[in-house]
Amino acid sequence: MAEGTTSETNRRYRETVEEAEETFGILPAPLNSIGEEDVVREWPTFETYTVGETEIPPKYRELIGLAVAANIKCPYCAAFHREAAKLHGATAAELEETYVLASFTARYSAMLHAMSYDQERFEHELERIGEHLQGGAETDAAGDD
Repeated sequence: MAEGTTSETNRRYRETVEEAEETFGILPAPLNSIGEEDVVREWPTFETYTVGETEIPPKYRELIGLAVAANIKCPYCAAFHREAAKLHGATAAELEETYVLASFTARYSAMLHAMSYDQERFEHELERIGEHLQGGAETDAAGDD
């Protein structure tokens, strides 16, 4: 690596660390354990989806993260998203509901996989359920005669 490139990388890394420390008080894991260039590239995404404004409001983003963390069985992610959800106002009832909803994904996925359920049939059934829930129940009933 050229000398100018190294000093530029070091400068950008120092600026990124300062920004992270200003935001979180520290350079959080796993960013504190990866290469300097990787920190510089990763920080904008990390910042956006942990404390930034996105299309999904922060509380719901963290509840989604908690459900995903539960399914991938990551205790670090679960702890982070649970506490972040609380910081964004998640109630005990919302956390409890998230725990139940998270279990559905693994539970019903396991059932469908164990049954070797046909994917096309499943998608067709989802379409019928959607139509029914949107008020198409009368149409379905008339077509089944």
